[in-house]
Amino acid sequence: MSLLPIRVRPVAMSLMGTAAGVLALGASALSGTASAASLPCDIYASGGTPCVAAHSTTRALYASYSGALYQVRRSSDNATRDVGVLSAGGVANAATQDAFCSGTSCVITIIYDQSGRGNNLTQAPGGGAAGGPDNLANATAAPTTLGGQKAYGVYVAAGTGYRNDHTSGIATGDAAEGEYAIFDGTHYNGGCCFDYGNAETSNNDTGNGHMEAIYFGNIKVWGYGTGNGPWIMADLENGLFSGVNAGYNANDPTVNYRYTTAIIKGQPNHWAIRGGNAQSGGLSTFYDGARPNVSGYNPMHKEGAIILGIGGDNSKGSAGTFYEGVMTSGYPSDSTENAVQASITAAGYGSGGSSGGSYPSGYHQLVVGNNGLCVDVYGNSGTAGAAIEQWSCNGQSNQQFQFVPGSNGYGELQAQNSGQVVAVAGGSTSQGVPDIVQQARNGAASSMWRPVGQSDGSWAFQNQNSGLCLDVYGAGNSAGQQLDQWPCKNAAGTNQDFTPR
Repeated sequence: MSLLPIRVRPVAMSLMGTAAGVLALGASALSGTASAASLPCDIYASGGTPCVAAHSTTRALYASYSGALYQVRRSSDNATRDVGVLSAGGVANAATQDAFCSGTSCVITIIYDQSGRGNNLTQAPGGGAAGGPDNLANATAAPTTLGGQKAYGVYVAAGTGYRNDHTSGIATGDAAEGEYAIFDGTHYNGGCCFDYGNAETSNNDTGNGHMEAIYFGNIKVWGYGTGNGPWIMADLENGLFSGVNAGYNANDPTVNYRYTTAIIKGQPNHWAIRGGNAQSGGLSTFYDGARPNVSGYNPMHKEGAIILGIGGDNSKGSAGTFYEGVMTSGYPSDSTENAVQASITAAGYGSGGSSGGSYPSGYHQLVVGNNGLCVDVYGNSGTAGAAIEQWSCNGQSNQQFQFVPGSNGYGELQAQNSGQVVAVAGGSTSQGVPDIVQQARNGAASSMWRPVGQSDGSWAFQNQNSGLCLDVYGAGNSAGQQLDQWPCKNAAGTNQDFTPR
């Protein structure tokens, strides 16, 4: 799609680098008692199936844990900062990230293992299916709250992935294990493969039964359940299984809670799929029985690496959002998992955004936070592909936009003059490219935006396809500057916040 001529200026590229993180382990991280079993890994320990990996960017998973949850790196100077908890056993201290990343963008470089075994997740290398290293997650793309406290999840756009090929204590061969994760049940696609769990240590497909990971999405190439998806399935390598059969299994339902609990567990010739709403209620069992009736899965040949957001061979066409997850030693009982689910619902996961309220209805000018100009359709054009730019506010219909709600908090920004909507040209997920245009309404994720309220009553708009935010390219102040998408700043008074007027 060609763009109309505009004035542009260069954008600095993000710097890449690494730094070491420090992990502080609570005294009871490797054991638990019934009386202390208040958080997921305490409960698993009480049930005799302790966590051997515990990952979360939102909260502690042990009541005594007071260390770092994750590390971020900012693009302005390549510095890194650990993000810990507000108190032992508590929610992430999001203010640490907000202050450190203010005025720039950040990515998540390390997701620390709270179990004390050092099973941290870092940038995934290339593999048999795709080269690498993989992209790192935009640190601000998945804001949420727990019990009213702000936190951030891990937003996986296609190409993003984390891995650890040198783990400690993770099940290998046919050994028993359990896994749970909390995902955003409204953020998924049909790419391969949004996984969390056990994978190959070589980053290559080494055959049937060499993985045991939770999969979430709606791909139907290997397996599927009822409805249109997404489904919780097991990635066992060379197959996503929704039950005993390769392909369709009727008992695996579509599950799309905003916060979804997903569980896979396996032991010799026995495995199960369970799931539920991470905000309320209990768990349902979608499959509990023998290993798949396909050669190569009994016995299993698990290798013990850990992946997040990718397949075992580094297939990385998937999308999803991860908030927390663990892997256990041993096969957890249903009663243990039911208690974990009760702990999860008590945590109080809620939707993100820094201020409450709903986006106002009707047509409005959108005033840019850092310069007072208005969002504008170039030349008052009615043509698809016309640039979305900023211009001196004049109240004309090409500066009037309404939010047309869709589903799951996303919707379209429709221009009054043309009836077309604001979109990323070509469905791109690249940042820092002036490619925001108008196009005919088609429901594509690249034209769907989620309004996120800011502290001063303005709004940011997060793209469903990329997780990036609507942005004035280069933070320019010139009339005629086209818009782009850029990692979300979640701050008022910037080139990413827009006040309806």
